[in-house]
Amino acid sequence: MRRDLKTMTDLAALLADLPEPDTGALEAARGRNNALTKPPRALGRLEDVAAWYCGWRGDARAQVSAPQVIIFAGNHGVTAQGVSAFPAEVTAQMVANFKAGGAAINQLARLVGARMDVHAIELDRPTVDFTRAAAMDEAEFMDALRTGWDAVDPATDLLVTGEMGIGNTTSASAICNALYGGQAIDWTGKGTGVDAEAMAVKARVVGEGVRRHDALRRAPLQVLRALGGRELAAMAGAILRARHLRIPVILDGFICCAAAACLEGAARGALDHCVAGHVSAEAAHPRLLHHLNKAPLLSLGMRLGEGTGAALAIGIVQGALACHSGMATFEEAGVSSG
Repeated sequence: MRRDLKTMTDLAALLADLPEPDTGALEAARGRNNALTKPPRALGRLEDVAAWYCGWRGDARAQVSAPQVIIFAGNHGVTAQGVSAFPAEVTAQMVANFKAGGAAINQLARLVGARMDVHAIELDRPTVDFTRAAAMDEAEFMDALRTGWDAVDPATDLLVTGEMGIGNTTSASAICNALYGGQAIDWTGKGTGVDAEAMAVKARVVGEGVRRHDALRRAPLQVLRALGGRELAAMAGAILRARHLRIPVILDGFICCAAAACLEGAARGALDHCVAGHVSAEAAHPRLLHHLNKAPLLSLGMRLGEGTGAALAIGIVQGALACHSGMATFEEAGVSSG
């Protein structure tokens, strides 16, 4: 059923009416797992991933056949304060690289057989510097959320959202600082590889932004609007649409998880259809995953963004389902269960 996402009221209604997994399929998947030709728990966490996926897809013997990777790009006014090692024009240049098939995410999406889409959102109009005013007004915020919502193909059966936006680790740091407290430096990392002097500037900017919008800290979606970017809002919109379509999601790194955290803050359990694809080398990502209660599938020291860590983890989910749905049971194989 088509649900509208035009206003903050629509957004609140969607978050108040979140679909749940199919408990029958989930229990049947667990029962099947217990009957497969292997010792109990021999496949470790793969068994949990398979059951989780089957529950959301409503099929006790599900397979991943149509994964989708969506990259959202946006520019940030706060970059004018020197928070990144790269200039803002790199965002558009990388979008061109994505479309030409030359980025890391293109190779990983191709490797796991994922459809890949790229949405550049008003790159010629950066968000407002959030130390001076809210990054987006309500209309801009809803437009970005709707871009993400509309980008999800209903035929998708596993979703990854990635991002490109010079300055967006600064936004992610500010969001996390606003949501979870602590000092600005606790949530501020190297991002594109800034030096110590730029790190100090970045932490100062994060702190200034959080203090300016302190009145919004108890309203996580307003935090996303005030401190985020269009690409972060679009990722949140896509993750929410996936929930309403019961499409499992693999979360990427720090920036993706910061956007997702605003959904979880607004509605506890909003990320139950999500797993963390990896823990990135961005310093605050492990702390953020702890707050989200998400254990990463991979830990490879990656910090590229673009959805790369989550795309690589598609293979983990595919492997879990290949074993779960393809293996024979003891009865089918004529093997003694011991």
